[in-house]
Amino acid sequence: MDNTAKNNTAKNNTEKNNTANRRQWLRSVGIGSAGVIASAAGLDTSIVSAQTAPVSGVASPGRKRSLRFAHLTDVHVEPELGANEGMASCLKHVQSHADKPEMILFGGDCVFDSMASDQARTKLQWELWQKVLKDNCSLPVEAGIGNHDVFGWTKSKARTTGQETLYGKAWAMQMLGLSKPYHSFDRAGWHFIVLDSIYPDGDHYKGQLDEDQFQWLSDDLGKTRSPVLIMSHIPIFSVTPMAPPAALVNGVITVTAGSMHGDFQRIKNLFKQHANVKLCLSGHTHLIDRVQYNSVTYLCDGAVSGDWWRGNHLGECDNGYGLIDLYDDGTFDHSYQTYGWKTRAEKTEAMNRRDRGASPALGTA
Repeated sequence: MDNTAKNNTAKNNTEKNNTANRRQWLRSVGIGSAGVIASAAGLDTSIVSAQTAPVSGVASPGRKRSLRFAHLTDVHVEPELGANEGMASCLKHVQSHADKPEMILFGGDCVFDSMASDQARTKLQWELWQKVLKDNCSLPVEAGIGNHDVFGWTKSKARTTGQETLYGKAWAMQMLGLSKPYHSFDRAGWHFIVLDSIYPDGDHYKGQLDEDQFQWLSDDLGKTRSPVLIMSHIPIFSVTPMAPPAALVNGVITVTAGSMHGDFQRIKNLFKQHANVKLCLSGHTHLIDRVQYNSVTYLCDGAVSGDWWRGNHLGECDNGYGLIDLYDDGTFDHSYQTYGWKTRAEKTEAMNRRDRGASPALGTA
């Protein structure tokens, strides 16, 4: 082989290795559209570590970790499909890390559905939620409200009148120990804000803050100089609403106010006044992305329930949760953790394979 051929072969092997490394990194951090866009733009993602690279700002030399926590969203617990077992499995996985998280943030949609369920069904789901949490979690917990946690807004299906004692968000607030549907707290040098994304829209909902909450948010941001993390159920800003096939109609991609905050412009302009807003966490779409806009990172985590306990969502996101490290310089790391959940159908197939004497290499559990 002449020198030219050898050089070409070496170059091709290097390119293949770089491509493989890039793909492996994208899979490890769970980046969807945002990661693909970065790669297409020619950014060298192959040298970035999911566990050590800050996703916003520049890490200071000698920075120190302030807090590690887990972000669990869209658990959708229900009596069917082994959802309680799945929730328990996820909680055990969270607490099994050698470097264990110090806190859990639940991002909403704790129960499968309360908005269109009657009182008996809603009670059953919340009792199941409380039992699984009590039996399987020893970590401090903070929580926000998701659309499925709101009781009775779809009155025709829930058979509600609106006069029930626990109508609307009252039931979820009681179960989650909240005095208001939104709140803030300080921990480990960071300021946490938990928003209420769920705004009434007829017998349904949309992503938006009411006037009182927006004013509260503005006032709350004005009171702190600490780095700020904001959690909402519905993404404030995200590309994931564009991913499902239903988003594309007649060649036009539509992002509805039910899949992303319709008041994003207003919130984004507020953030411009507060450079200490570092990270906005969300769920709701059951998909993963990471969007850097101005100085804020908007990060959407996949669902603990995956495709509502029916497996991988859209063939793009497994059941999982976010693991996040916060640092004293206002930077942070994120990785998406899958916890090996198998659906009832997958478990049955695995047992059948085992009974047939199939090799473990074929996926026997």
